[in-house]
Amino acid sequence: MTQTKIPVDLLLASLAEDAEKAQVRVQKASDVLLERLETDIGVTPYDVVYEEDRVKLKHYKPVSEPRLNHPLLVVYALINRETMLDLQPDRSVVQTFLNNGLDVYMIDWGYPTRKDKFLTIDDHVNGYMDNITEFIRERTNSEKINLMGICMGGTFSVIYAALHPEKIKNLITTVTPTNFDTDQGLLHIWMKHVDADKLVESLGNMPGDIMNLGFLLLNPARLMIDKYVGFLENMDNKAFVENFVRMEKWIFDSPDVPGETFRQFVKDFYQKNLLIRNELEIGGKRVDLQKITMPVLNFYGKFDHLVPPAACEMLTRKVGSKDTRDICLETGHIGIYVSGKCQREFAPRIVQWLKERDFDEDMRSRVA
Repeated sequence: MTQTKIPVDLLLASLAEDAEKAQVRVQKASDVLLERLETDIGVTPYDVVYEEDRVKLKHYKPVSEPRLNHPLLVVYALINRETMLDLQPDRSVVQTFLNNGLDVYMIDWGYPTRKDKFLTIDDHVNGYMDNITEFIRERTNSEKINLMGICMGGTFSVIYAALHPEKIKNLITTVTPTNFDTDQGLLHIWMKHVDADKLVESLGNMPGDIMNLGFLLLNPARLMIDKYVGFLENMDNKAFVENFVRMEKWIFDSPDVPGETFRQFVKDFYQKNLLIRNELEIGGKRVDLQKITMPVLNFYGKFDHLVPPAACEMLTRKVGSKDTRDICLETGHIGIYVSGKCQREFAPRIVQWLKERDFDEDMRSRVA
């Protein structure tokens, strides 16, 4: 019987080659990490045109004359920061909007302090959002505005459109939870058992760091291990490192959520599912989704672990509008805004959809 020989010389040669490649990668990675990196986020130029308490309104400087008659107000969630839509120069939803002639406004919710503990959803929707809407209408001489809401900000936008339909021309929702009676996402399962009263009584405002840790624990292998392995494998790539740092900056920039708003969102939405059942009351008024008669464009991600499709796709069947469209992209909660493929689909489709519905019969006479 012939004994199989181990090709020691080939193995040693391969190891030497791999070691040489590794040494080159490490040296290149060292050069990348020690040189100046461009990691700023939210760099598209804007002016702060309105302020109220902690809340600011950004107006992004147009790159051309607006091509639509109606301005766009973007409402981000109270969790994390609106800079997600302007994370990096070559993948900026905001920049795509501007390049296509949209007049873009965006709410910066700021950082709540102890005095904001008692602010409710009513304060955010019928207070800050309505005041900002009135400001934009007056500033642009428009009867109506386009409203785009993201995640929790999308939920606020749905509520606003139902309570103030006369002020909204078109409604766009992206990864927006409206049906909370689902077990598709682990977050929805957890939140059904959260004692919101005890948390608010103990903590006041809900700390952003605690919520951020909870989001990471929803998928720890991917969000806490895989991504850092990926970083080690690509740390000799300057563009990859810069984008990685931008994302880390955004992830760990987590404002607190006002206590009463957190309490109400957990109890009335996650635990009672009042919104989609038309039983939610805000500011003493019932939120009737049938009063949303303006066109509705509803985006969500097929692989979203925070707001799964089941939490989003029911909305268009419950509103009163006859002009609705659901678009499910094959991505997750954040990929819808930053992945290269979705960048080619997401913002351009919003622009086209708005252009097709940009009628001017409800515009005031423009003042020269």
